[in-house]
Amino acid sequence: MILLTNRKDFGFLEPLPVWNARGGGATQSSSHIQSMNLVCCRKELVECGALSPERDLYLGKLALSKSPKSPETWIHRRWVLLHLLQKAPPADQNQTDAERSRLLGEQLAQTLQQEMKVCAAAACRYPSNYNAWSHRIWVLQRLAKGNVKVFLDELSSMRPWVSAHVSDHSGFHYRQFLLQELSGAMAPPAGCSSNGERSAGEEPPHDLPVVQQLFCHELELVSDLIRSFPGHETLWSHRRHVFFLWHRWKEEHPGDGGDEGGDPAEGAPTRTTQTSAGVPMEVEGGCSSDPQDIKRLRRGVPLPQPPTSQTEHVFVSGLLDGC
Repeated sequence: MILLTNRKDFGFLEPLPVWNARGGGATQSSSHIQSMNLVCCRKELVECGALSPERDLYLGKLALSKSPKSPETWIHRRWVLLHLLQKAPPADQNQTDAERSRLLGEQLAQTLQQEMKVCAAAACRYPSNYNAWSHRIWVLQRLAKGNVKVFLDELSSMRPWVSAHVSDHSGFHYRQFLLQELSGAMAPPAGCSSNGERSAGEEPPHDLPVVQQLFCHELELVSDLIRSFPGHETLWSHRRHVFFLWHRWKEEHPGDGGDEGGDPAEGAPTRTTQTSAGVPMEVEGGCSSDPQDIKRLRRGVPLPQPPTSQTEHVFVSGLLDGC
């Protein structure tokens, strides 16, 4: 057996009888002990080079197909990813710095995409899989920190999923994390004063409308879901948190919230029948207009307004009147 053989060959301590190769599983009676022992042995195999990190990630993927909520498996997977990232491939003398950076970027993107698929599969197999969603957040923080494009794509691609899982609190918590990270990354530059004036020679803050659109579109999404499923507590909890994030962002950036001279809306927020599900927003080179906003302008429909206390009261009153 490979585990016992390598423990002896590399001078480890007493071999642990945790793996039955023919049976394909651990032989310990306690599932927790067997998981911890197996994880320790796999770490030793990865460190000594007997098991490649890529192969171990594949084994972890198979394990998650049976136990999608196993905390030991997710913790070990993060350890393997860190080991893989720290172990850079050897440099080729004929390879330029640009080529090496490109290859590392491709490897990083491939790893990121792979982890997103693993997390999505585990979230579908086990409802409210907190461990899977926490791992997804950890992967973004490690592999895509500061990459606004990746975060926007994630926010857009997750719309169909949360629409089909309206009771999954962990999935909506993931969207709250994305909104918080994006609103911080797209904040106006430090050179902007609180009244919106710019320092000399500074470019205008193009990202401000995008921040407002992010919260408006999120409120539109949760409004449509609440109208269809008014009794789900997860949706109301998510709506409260989005409302909180928006007003906290306005407090941290006074004068930058798009509301000139008071509340930006005096009535109910505009509800549209179309959404931009699955369409990532491009932000390279500045703020590009959202296709749905262009359609609204052509039809003469005003753009959605940021949430206010008055609009929330109108929304809730409308729902209660319809009950």
